[in-house]
Amino acid sequence: MSQRKRLSVVLITRNEAELLPDCLASVSWADEIVVLDAGSSDQTRHIAAQASARVFQSTDWPGFGIQRQRAQAYASGDYILMLDADERVTPPLRRAIQEVLRQPDPEVVYSCARRNLFLGRFMRHSGWYPDRVVRLYARERYRYNALPVHESLETSGAGIVALAGDLQHLTCHDLPAFQRKQLLYAEAWARERHRQGRRCGMLAIISHTYGAFLKTWLLRAGFLDGRQGWLLAVVNAQYTFNKYATLWALNHAERENDL
Repeated sequence: MSQRKRLSVVLITRNEAELLPDCLASVSWADEIVVLDAGSSDQTRHIAAQASARVFQSTDWPGFGIQRQRAQAYASGDYILMLDADERVTPPLRRAIQEVLRQPDPEVVYSCARRNLFLGRFMRHSGWYPDRVVRLYARERYRYNALPVHESLETSGAGIVALAGDLQHLTCHDLPAFQRKQLLYAEAWARERHRQGRRCGMLAIISHTYGAFLKTWLLRAGFLDGRQGWLLAVVNAQYTFNKYATLWALNHAERENDL
């Protein structure tokens, strides 16, 4: 029988003092916890150190993909479990992960079903469940791409195995903070598309915005999530509007500068 593999839980953080304790408590059973902090001004690093995590600090922000890969480089375990501070590993998911460590297969990566919290409700529809994300994988075989936002693990055609149990994700427990984060994501998305030469007209802004609402509310059965489902459909439409309107503004500014 092969020896049980070691697990490194890896997080990137910045000002996560409020959310971090429960996240770290949910993975206190791991062989190692690695935290790469991007200049927090609160107690994030102290909280991580108190939880016996190995804490490192970066002085710049290269984007999510590169930052995750930087954090992974500090890990020493055979397997990586990549988490965010607003996520919690449930007991069933813990058992599934421990089973993988006892019988590993480096040729595959493992996905978790996220249960996303939106304004006090763990959503069951609206495209927010099961919201599978690949988070468990062999450290030496896989790495993150360099995208500044919506980064992903480069799996090189590896098989994906779904783990039992849920990963709780406190996506939106504070609406203003969630909206500010969405605005930053929208700007990063627009700037990356602008850099790639993408163009956007007013018709695209309108169609994508209304399409995002209808997709969440009707096609993904957001109406079954009650009031939160309707609000999420509006938020998704707003986020989509911000993405395409920002891209249009960048294109427009470029044309003005060329005159």
